Amino acid sequence: MKISSRRRRMSWRALVAVSLLSLAAACSDTRGGPIPYNVSDFGSPDRPSAITLAEDYRIAPLDTLTVKVFKMADLSGDYEVDLLGQIALPLVGNVKAADLTTAQLDALLTERFGSRYLENPDVLVGVKSSTRANVTVDGSVGKTGAIPVSGSMTLMQAVAQAGGVTENGNARRVAIFRQINGQRQAAAFDLVEIRRGRAPDPRVYPGDIVVVDGSATKALHRQILNSLPLLSIFRPF
Repeated sequence: MKISSRRRRMSWRALVAVSLLSLAAACSDTRGGPIPYNVSDFGSPDRPSAITLAEDYRIAPLDTLTVKVFKMADLSGDYEVDLLGQIALPLVGNVKAADLTTAQLDALLTERFGSRYLENPDVLVGVKSSTRANVTVDGSVGKTGAIPVSGSMTLMQAVAQAGGVTENGNARRVAIFRQINGQRQAAAFDLVEIRRGRAPDPRVYPGDIVVVDGSATKALHRQILNSLPLLSIFRPF
């Protein structure tokens, strides 16, 4: 089957924000894991750029992409970028998408599909939803997803807006993932100590990802947390 090669660019509207929650243990009432607590220099994130999605938009973790391969329904669909910045596609497997523009990913997928599987594939990539303007809360909370940030917001407020920590969640093990100086970094927080006034309630920013430990935590989140050394405050991943 021959498919003529075409290039198209999509300009879609973006939601600016991401909140990532990541945990590394199964206990429900204790601290632990490799992400450090009591971080005094957990700095402000890189300043987000509120843009209309265009050819210069850079794909971010947890963005949802729409990939269409002309006349190939089995290859077309919506794909979520994982925390490692990859999307998993039929035939070609994991493909790095984070920090690429849609045009660059379009060219990469065209090369991957065309090298072994299709002749002159026609690939179209678009951003269905973006996380760059919200805080994303995941893990053991009442309702996971993106929370719009219109002003100052703290970690406690973000978790509360996500429905709070579930019965099987661990409020003592909450992580914030943040992009700082071009690198994604993490720090851990104890919501129990924060509620008691024994620890400060840190501010969260658009683009942050908050993960609450517990039974609902995704395996990939645990994998990433386990890869961070215990005493490494800002270990990029």
